[in-house]
Amino acid sequence: MSTPLQGSLLDGFGDTEFGPLRDARRTVLDRGAWVDVLPGWLSGADALFDRLVDDVPWKAERRPMYDRVVDVPRLLKFYEEHEPLPDPVLADARRELTAHYRRELGEPFTTAGLCYYRDGQDSVAWHGDTFGRGATHDTMVAIVSVGAPRALLLRPRGGGESIRYQVGHGDLLVMGGSCQRTWEHAVPKSRRPTGPRISIQFRTRGVR
Repeated sequence: MSTPLQGSLLDGFGDTEFGPLRDARRTVLDRGAWVDVLPGWLSGADALFDRLVDDVPWKAERRPMYDRVVDVPRLLKFYEEHEPLPDPVLADARRELTAHYRRELGEPFTTAGLCYYRDGQDSVAWHGDTFGRGATHDTMVAIVSVGAPRALLLRPRGGGESIRYQVGHGDLLVMGGSCQRTWEHAVPKSRRPTGPRISIQFRTRGVR
C-alpha cells in the first residue's frame, strides 16, 4: 500500500549539503565485511527525490523466474561509467565519496544504479552485488537513500540472523570489505502504508 512522501523536518528546506563522512559509524561484521552508516548525510534529500522521480528515465524490467517471466518489483536505471548523471547532486555525492574512501578502496566510484521503490510492494530479494569483480574481490557499494525510510536487511550468506537498518531522507550506508561475497542484503516488502524511496548505489568499475 502506498502513501505520499512525507518530507523530513530536518531536511534543510531543499538546500543540498553533505555532512562530514568522518562521522560515519562503522560496524565490523565477520568474514572480513563491514558497514558504515551516516544518517542524514545528504540534506535537501526530499527535493532531490522529487527531481529524480521526474528526470530519470525509469525502466520497468521483466526477468525469468523458474518457469515464468515476472515483473521486477521496482523501477530501475543504471548509469555506466562516463554516462552523465541525471542531477548534479549525484555527481557531487560521488566525488565526496571517492575523496573519502579512495585510499581504502584503491579506486574511484564510477557508476550509479538507481532503484525506485514506489510503495511497500516494491522490493528486492536477498542478494550480493557479485556480477563482475565483486564475486572475487573486496569492494564497496555506497548507498544514498532519498524519500521515505525503508528497511534494508543484511545477513550472512547462507543464512543467519539479520541486521536491520532503516534508511531514507538522505541517509548513507556503505557496504565494504568482503560484504558482497560473504553477506547478502535485501529490501523486503512492507504490509504497512509505505511512502516511496529511491536508492542510489555508487559502485566501482566492473562491479554490479
